[in-house]
Amino acid sequence: MKPEKQQEIALMRYGAIAPLIAGLDENYPSKTAFYTEISNKGLVGPDGRVHHYAPATIEKWYLDYQNHGFDALVPKSRADAGMSRKLDDDLQERIRYFKMNYPRMSAAAIYRQLKTDGSIINGQVSESTVCRFVNQLQNELRQTPHRDMRRYERPHINEVWCGDSSVGPRLTDKDGKKHRIYIIALIDDASRFITGIDAFYNDNFVNLMSVMKSAVSKYGRPKVLNFDNGKSYKNRQMELLAARIGTTLSYCQPYTPTGKAKIERWFRTLKDQWMAGLDMQDFHSLDELRGSLHSYVQRYNQTPHSSLRGMTPQDRFFSEPEQIRRLPADDIDKHFLLEIERRVSADCVIVIDQIEYEVDYRFARQRIRLRYSPDMKDIFVVETDGTLTPIRLLNKTENALVKREKVRLCKGDE
Repeated sequence: MKPEKQQEIALMRYGAIAPLIAGLDENYPSKTAFYTEISNKGLVGPDGRVHHYAPATIEKWYLDYQNHGFDALVPKSRADAGMSRKLDDDLQERIRYFKMNYPRMSAAAIYRQLKTDGSIINGQVSESTVCRFVNQLQNELRQTPHRDMRRYERPHINEVWCGDSSVGPRLTDKDGKKHRIYIIALIDDASRFITGIDAFYNDNFVNLMSVMKSAVSKYGRPKVLNFDNGKSYKNRQMELLAARIGTTLSYCQPYTPTGKAKIERWFRTLKDQWMAGLDMQDFHSLDELRGSLHSYVQRYNQTPHSSLRGMTPQDRFFSEPEQIRRLPADDIDKHFLLEIERRVSADCVIVIDQIEYEVDYRFARQRIRLRYSPDMKDIFVVETDGTLTPIRLLNKTENALVKREKVRLCKGDE
């Protein structure tokens, strides 16, 4: 099964159990009732068809996620993948002998040799059966034949954060170049507390993710993130990010701005109170404008709000410290990584944004998953067990000095 299909299945499973993880199962008398209803409704799979899974299966998905996170929802390959029942123990051992002693010997060559020495009789075992077994062996032995080469108000804080962006003022920098400013913000539904905000030259997912990362680091993760259907919010990277941090995504119906009325109203307040009083000639860099923006947001969060019965957003937010579920500091950077797939060249090179990187030669000519920081300083290969292995920039000069292990074409003096 291709990694992309495995990921789609995992996201389908997460979508089924997300209401439980987010604590939104008040309408169900028990978790068992929830599992039964999901089973009866069915789930739309990656193939577009409705599949009905047993309640016990859905329960297992929930328990797996609770114990091991999103990666536990990714379907695993069969332990005997590639091992046909047509291959008896003796034949398997014979193939294993060839791969251990002649690692560069191809599956086709092994098949011919088995036919030559009488281990395989014509029509008994196909070459493709031997090929699948050889591929499984290579994964097991870590060998490679290649060279080194959704508007509503919740009763508690951190139940719903609504996010959006707005066009800001025009900024002229020190070089006289004019820039349109975009402001990205997150507001807590219950407290009207601005959990995250920043100003950028571009309105895109990467900048949104930086605002989310800062907010989650300071105030914990929300149960639901509510956005509109813009491409910065509704994409595969956002789905993966939400799954990793344990948050449910909710999107407003198209052409219904009331679905995110709080953040829309807040942006109007921002324009009336902050932007209307700006003299843009006082600002010559984005950092200067950010300083003014953050000062305004701090004052807003500490100003009594009419809908909060005279409380300030900050006081309302911190009145429920038990609702602040912070993630372990070590996991923040790992969760807030972008993910892509690339095919590795025969000489172990991948290209990201026209920059070449090299990976371990185990991955030569394979399609691999990569996670990386937006600044491209940290890039990792996602191993089959979910661990992250760092990669580095390609250094051809350095590689010229590396002594590679010679691959034997035969054993001993043969």
